[in-house]
Amino acid sequence: MLPELKQRFPKKYQRYFEPFIGGGALFFNLMPSSSYISDINSDLINCYQVVRDQLGPLIEELRTYRNEEELFYEVRSIDRQTEFETWSNVKRAARLIFLNRTCFNGLYRVNSKGYFNVPFGKYKNPPILSPDNLYACAKVLAGTEIECASFLSIESKVKSADFVYFDPPYAPLSPTSNFTAYAKTGFAEEQQRELRDLCRRLNQKGVYWILSNSSAELIEDLYQEFDISVVQARRNINSVGLGRGEVEEFIIRNYKD
Repeated sequence: MLPELKQRFPKKYQRYFEPFIGGGALFFNLMPSSSYISDINSDLINCYQVVRDQLGPLIEELRTYRNEEELFYEVRSIDRQTEFETWSNVKRAARLIFLNRTCFNGLYRVNSKGYFNVPFGKYKNPPILSPDNLYACAKVLAGTEIECASFLSIESKVKSADFVYFDPPYAPLSPTSNFTAYAKTGFAEEQQRELRDLCRRLNQKGVYWILSNSSAELIEDLYQEFDISVVQARRNINSVGLGRGEVEEFIIRNYKD
């Protein structure tokens, strides 16, 4: 999606905002000099903060991990134990990176109690520690405000001519395609409507924004007053094989070229 998104960016803008940061593919590609990123996933936000502020200790902690199935499940289950409450931010960040690198498809998913539940990936030599990549990430994050917060929190921070990229959990195309387990609270139709309402308010404020989502009828109805482009995107993760490959998605903007 990167080329499709970047070719639709406004020509000029001030500060960059990304409130559903996730893996940060677009953010790290842009390498903005002044930015704000956020997410409700506290483990993820802690990881970005540690990469920015405590990279040395994080690298040393990652050196202790091995790509072993028994260790994977031991580390995965630690958040179910009281011991996890005493873990330092560095140890928590290393755990997240280890699980991400060694779990199936690098997927992040939690159950209703907020416990990570993706199985072991059984990869031969996953890159648990990539120092060069971590140093590059730390350099980009150095000029970034990082916050564990709802997407709604940006409203008090953005100003006219700032630019926001929204990449929320996608609206399901069918009842069986609904995946909202990125956080235990989920992201249902109510949250999709809250996001649309925020987009309307930002539009009135003179803020540029671009949003990606599925091509669900709900999304088309919610954003019909804005510019909607249909693009092809490749999806490699789906419980049904036929659901993988090229799919239609929406890129929505409140501005024209």
